[in-house]
This record gives sequence, structure tokens and C-alpha cells, in this order.
Amino acid sequence: MALPVAFFGVFFAYPVAAIVARGLHADGVWHLGRLTDVLARPDIRHVLWFTTWQACASTALTLLVALPGAYVFARLDFPGKQVLRAVVTVPFVLPTVVVGTAFLALVGRGGLLDDLWGVRLDTTVWAILLAHVFFNYAVVVRTVGGLWAQLDPRQAEAARMLGASPLRAWRQVTLPALGPAVAAAALMVFLFTFTSFGIVQILGGPTFSTLEVEIYRQTSEIFDLSTAAVLTLVQFAAVGAILAVHAWTVRRRESALRLVDASRTARRPRGAGQWALLAGVLATVALLLVLPLAVLVQRSFDAPDFAYYRALTSDEGGVFLVPPIDAIGTSLEYAATATAIALLIGGLAAAALTRRDAGRLVRGFDALLMLPLGVSAVTVGFGFLVALDEPPLDLRTSWILVPLAQALVGVPFVIRTMLPVLRAVDDRLREAAAVLGASPWRVWREVDLPMVRRALAVAAGFAFAVSLGEFGATVFIARPDNPTLPVAVARLLGRAGELNYGQAMALSTILMVVCAVALLALEGLRIADRTGEF
Repeated sequence: MALPVAFFGVFFAYPVAAIVARGLHADGVWHLGRLTDVLARPDIRHVLWFTTWQACASTALTLLVALPGAYVFARLDFPGKQVLRAVVTVPFVLPTVVVGTAFLALVGRGGLLDDLWGVRLDTTVWAILLAHVFFNYAVVVRTVGGLWAQLDPRQAEAARMLGASPLRAWRQVTLPALGPAVAAAALMVFLFTFTSFGIVQILGGPTFSTLEVEIYRQTSEIFDLSTAAVLTLVQFAAVGAILAVHAWTVRRRESALRLVDASRTARRPRGAGQWALLAGVLATVALLLVLPLAVLVQRSFDAPDFAYYRALTSDEGGVFLVPPIDAIGTSLEYAATATAIALLIGGLAAAALTRRDAGRLVRGFDALLMLPLGVSAVTVGFGFLVALDEPPLDLRTSWILVPLAQALVGVPFVIRTMLPVLRAVDDRLREAAAVLGASPWRVWREVDLPMVRRALAVAAGFAFAVSLGEFGATVFIARPDNPTLPVAVARLLGRAGELNYGQAMALSTILMVVCAVALLALEGLRIADRTGEF
């Protein structure tokens, strides 16, 4: 556990603490009164209100739209189910910059809705809410649907035999059992939308700003580090509370339910109601998830002779020091390095958390490992520049800085994927190997590894996908001559001109295809019912 603790201490806690201290400590004095001064400002109060309101609205809308999908994937068996499951999950691993770009192509000026009906939603909050539902649909389907598929259907059937209507049986039997999973999914959706950056940055414009966007604005545009530090502390406190509640719901879910084999619970649709529900879910997936991506691809081919894609090979536009196409190779190299780091750190942490002799302090570290998913990535990225600029950690000009930042986001996915599998390994097998003289390393290699290697591949796929799309921290530390794909897309969207817009669509399409291929590969390796929360 020492290496994961050191990794998070040096590359997460230290940079965040450094940037907060830089903002609140000056001339040898802590200016704590700055907390109340910043929070009293009307513009900051509006940011706090909008951040909380849109997160609540996005969470409620996501649950409303995705819960029928969770039922369909859990209880119904139909042709193409596994392919559709992968399609549903693609949006979750897409970079938020690509999600924002896809919805910009759908609802923005010159987008599909604008062309057909003259309707633009990119300057309204509806674009943000719909993009958040698009991004988080898979969280609800996988978290709630995964548990729903393992609930014993005979309990609800017994209630029906005793005279309960289908609605009453669902409300009094199924829903209480699903409660912890619904709460866990809702909390994760709230966490991702509360800290939303790329989507709001692209679709919100100057009108709408979340805490994360405001931290970026205060840091990179206004250079008001004290205000950014206060907002970071507020976000840190909110995220800590959310993760504490989430950890409680996960523990409750693991200990309170008796589950069955999911392969025995799914059946072919029966009756008009189930067929109508399946059709409704398929229509939702087509309109909400597939259509924005299809429009994104279509916009990338708008110019004749693949002009937008051919423009990616030239640096004549002056946006980058290198041709934009070079960002593909750079991103793949960075993501591969970040994945290796995330597997090492996350694997060691997951192994330590599953040990029976792990103390309460080690088990409590589980929740802390999730903090990088919610704490301001903008703060982490800027903190890298502030804190890691002196020996022995003078890394500001080193290429490794970007993979380190990306690995911080990948580690939680590795841990959450590996933990259920490691906990399922019978301790008696390890003890028997140890009694026969095997060293701890040999026990891991010959007992644990054969059982978890497929889960390790799944974890690697998730870590690679999220590392490839990391934007909040990378936007600060990616060098102009080595931009990553999300940074390149954001810079192209930030410049006027049809060619820049088209190149952004083309790069987003390429990034989407790479993420989708990675997801489809890991979907084929998915271990039934033991692939963790994601």
C-alpha cells in the first residue's frame, strides 16, 4: 500500500495543497477571511447555485431516462443485446470534449436541428442537461441493471401470487432491493455532473458556468488564484461528502442482498407491455445516444474530398506548432503510459484493500482513491505546474507529467473493476499455496493472476479510454508541440472559421472511434457479473 499512498500523496494531494496555499497564503499570513469574501460575491453564489441545480436536474433526468433501459438489459433477452450494451457504454468513455462537440453539431448554429427546424439549443441549459444524460446513461444502466439482473425474480412473483399488482410488487419488493444501487448510481451521476467541465465549457458559453469551469476561468483567464483556491475547497468538501455517502451505499448493497446467477433471470419479451418497453428503450438509444455521434461524423465529412481530414496533416493554420494529426500519436503514447501506471498503482491498492488483515485506515483509503474523479482536474493540472517545478520533482518540462495526470483519473476505474474479482478469490487457495512454501509474489502470480487477468484487461481498457480523453488537467500541462486529442479539439473549437470547426469535428470523430474500439475490445473480455461498478 506504500506505493499507492506515495503516488497519491505526491501527484494529487501535494499539487492540490500547493495551489490552495498559493491562493490563500501571502506575505507569511493565511488570509482565511477570503473564504467568506469570495462566497459572498453574487457572481460566485450564482455559479454555486447553477452547479448544484444542473447536477440535481441532470441526475433526475438521467434516472428517468435510464431506469427503463436498466430493466431491459437486466430482465429481457433479445438479439444483439451484447452489441447494444457496448453501444450504450460508448458515451461514458468518450472525452467530455467530444460529447460537447457532438451536441454542438446537433443543436448548435448550423447543426441538425438548426438546419431542419431553425431550433438552436446550444445557448440554453437544455443542451447541457441532454449532454449529461448522454454521458451518464451507462452509469445507471450498468450499476442498477447489473444488480437488477441478479435479484431473485421469485420474490416479486410470490408477491404477485399473493394478489399484488405488477406496480405494487415492483414498488414494495423490487424497488427496496434496488434502492442502494439506484442511490449509488444517482450519486455517481451527481458527482460527474457537479464537476462537469468540458461539456459546460463548450455548450454553456459565457452564460452558464459550473465550479470547475469557474476555477478554470479564474486560474487561466483572470489569474485570481485566491478565488480559485476558495472554489477548489468548496468543491473538495462537496465531493468528499458525496463519496462518503456513495461508499455507504456500496457497503449496504454488498451486505444486504442475496443474489442469483444473472444468466437465469433474463427472458424473451412477453406481452405487449414488454415489447413496447423494449421499443421505447431502442428509440431512446437511437435518438439520445446514436444520433449525436452520427451527426458528429456527418459534420466531419461535410467538406468535399475529405477536406477537413486532409487539413489535419498541415500546420499552416497556425493553431499548433505541429500538424493536428500528430495529436493522435501523442495521445496514444500518453494513454498507454498512463494505463501502465494506473494498472500498477490501482492493482496494488486493490490487492491491499482485499487483505483480511487490512486495518480500518487502509479500508478508509478506498474512498480517498475516488477523489481524483471529483476534485477539480483544473486545480490538479495547474498545481502540477506550481508544485512540480523544483528538484527533486522538477517535472514541469518533462513529457511524463501528462501521463501522470491521466493516470490519476484511471486508477479509480482500475480499483473499482478489480475489487469485486479479488474479493471473490477464495482465501483458502492463497493459504494453501503459502503453506506449501510459495512466496507472496508466487501466490499472486499462480493463484490470483489466473483468476483476475481478464478483469485486469477490462481495467486496462477503461483506464486507457479515460486517460485518452482526460482534458481538465491536460489542458494546462500539454506542451504546444505535443497536444493531446482533447486539447487539440478544444483549441480548434476556440478559433473562428469553418475550417477550424470542421477539423475539430474530424479530430473528435477519430477520438470517438479510438475510444469505441477500446471499449468493444474490453466488452468482449467482460467477466459476467464480476466486472465492478463501471
